[in-house]
Amino acid sequence: MSTPFPFTALVGQDDLRLALLLNAVSPAVGGVLVRGEKGTAKSTAVRALSALLPEVSVVPGCRFSCDPVKPDAQCPDGPHEPGAGVGRPARMVELPVGASEDRLVGALDIERALSEGVKAFEPGLLADAHRGILYVDEVNLLHDHLVDLLLDAAAMGASYVEREGVSVRHASKFLLVGTMNPEEGELRPQLLDRFGLTVEVAASREPDQRVEVVRRRLAYDDDPAGFAARWADEESAVRARIVAARNLLPSVLLGDGALRQIAATCAAFEVDGMRADIVMARTAVALAAWAGRTEVLAEDVRQAALLALPHRRRRNPFDAPGLDEDKLDETLEEFGDGSEEEDPDPDPDGPGGGGGQPPSEDGPQTDDSGARPEAGEDGGEPQASGGGSGEQQPARASEPFRTKVLSVPGLGEGAAGRRSRARTEHGRTTGARRPRGALTKLHLAATVQAAAPHQRARGRSGRGLVVRRDDLRQATREGREGNLVLFVVDASGSMAARQRMSAVKGAVLSLLLDAYQRRDKVGLVTFRGSAAEVALPPTSSVDAAAVRLESLPTGGRTPLAAGLLRAHEVLRVERLRDPARRALVVVVTDGRATGGPEPVALAGRAARLFAADGVASVVVDCESGPVRLGLAGQLAGELGGTAVTLDELRADSIAGLVRDVQETSRRAA
Repeated sequence: MSTPFPFTALVGQDDLRLALLLNAVSPAVGGVLVRGEKGTAKSTAVRALSALLPEVSVVPGCRFSCDPVKPDAQCPDGPHEPGAGVGRPARMVELPVGASEDRLVGALDIERALSEGVKAFEPGLLADAHRGILYVDEVNLLHDHLVDLLLDAAAMGASYVEREGVSVRHASKFLLVGTMNPEEGELRPQLLDRFGLTVEVAASREPDQRVEVVRRRLAYDDDPAGFAARWADEESAVRARIVAARNLLPSVLLGDGALRQIAATCAAFEVDGMRADIVMARTAVALAAWAGRTEVLAEDVRQAALLALPHRRRRNPFDAPGLDEDKLDETLEEFGDGSEEEDPDPDPDGPGGGGGQPPSEDGPQTDDSGARPEAGEDGGEPQASGGGSGEQQPARASEPFRTKVLSVPGLGEGAAGRRSRARTEHGRTTGARRPRGALTKLHLAATVQAAAPHQRARGRSGRGLVVRRDDLRQATREGREGNLVLFVVDASGSMAARQRMSAVKGAVLSLLLDAYQRRDKVGLVTFRGSAAEVALPPTSSVDAAAVRLESLPTGGRTPLAAGLLRAHEVLRVERLRDPARRALVVVVTDGRATGGPEPVALAGRAARLFAADGVASVVVDCESGPVRLGLAGQLAGELGGTAVTLDELRADSIAGLVRDVQETSRRAA
């Protein structure tokens, strides 16, 4: 077994260390979500914590790590009589991003259950993690249904496995730690809320501290055992402090004054539900126990708020996490009883106790290309206000709105989501087939129907049904998938005319919010002047796309063909990376093409590439004014898609937009 990096040798990251230690003292806090850029010791800190946890005593031979003093009455390996146990180190179990549901919760042998009536259960990772740590790296990339199962088990302290009337339950209490890089996409708010605490981590900008990080890491890599030995005394001290805090925890008093401050803080920050209040209370108690006190003070409430509330204040993916500390201090002072001296700094002497603050173009141009100018613009692009470059200052996006549902026609097989129809592991049952690989979802009626004709030949006796492996049928299900929504945004001078860009950005922002809710990947291609660029490669981080959109400048001619060709190349590369994920191209433009030689003909040929590949597309028509040329509609026809105006994009406008998109795609096919 490899020697983990010592927990006490970590440099900085005070909030991270404190949050992990509080969960080690009181697993009821509900785990911790660690958000931060790559290379910030997130995984190292979690693995280091496992070496600090006290040894656990288990029932000999029990696969579910039952406590010998008080064994689980419903343990599948039980019943166990209370008695002496054997000691072993607390486990740290890692959940891979690509894990299946059966790997997480365990699996039943359906064949033996049907034919022999035997509950043959193979434990999953939730059983392995009982009384230890369950670590999920890149938890934001985990399928939503797995995150739901994981958090349900963490909340209830038990895991339930049910297959066609056969059920198994076992205890599953663990310290849940998830890490994520926000650039790769956010967790849904309801899932964020299920993590007790969250911390933001970032690499230090202090040269001396960075030097010390490198020095310690190189020393560890050269001699892991020797490096760990040099920190053995500090590790033992922290381990003993965890044990002492656990023993003190039941004696800590959470007075009415502290409870009132907790409730007032959650109300002041408009946190939804009551989970935040409960988590804050448990965290404050754990903080007091960690400090060796038997009474919760205002400083504990303050630190608990900084750890438990920032991620619960996000209303949409474009909200930045964080907490207004001045407002927090005002609330605590207003609802304090004045009987205790407030100290905003947590225990500065203990490991992980410091800080406690979350980391925080020239002149008008004439159109000599043959393309029809937009009415009222004198055949040219508008004069740029920025001077010589022809570039407009970035316009602010208008308020986002709820959009019509755009979907990809047909039946896909991509990653689970909420946009387009797809064959999935979860959803309504639509049929049955022979299993390919392990059986996961049994179609009982189809299995019985397949076995029934062979009962006489199999010598069936009595009322039982003889079922063999060849009879088993896998249920085929239909649900929804997430797609790649690729935005191709016209940022030319014609789009800046009459201040349309604010409305355009508001529409794209609305579509981004819709993509977040439907579990899509998003990409952003923009075109202006003489070229197109990939402003954001396909990613799950819609808030990153929103940031790029907000700073998008406008001006210059309209190289529509270049934008379409760049988008087509992005899709080609993405198909190689993820062939199962289908794409929806959203072109946001007024349909003008004025950049390069023969721009109209080139744009038409580029658009027909999408139609030939069967790519679903929608053109958001940004043309304005009383006289409209219909260029966006012509572009939609070339793409084999449909056009919709900015007004029609709103969910409360025209009905049947999805039907129109699908009908157009079917005609093109």
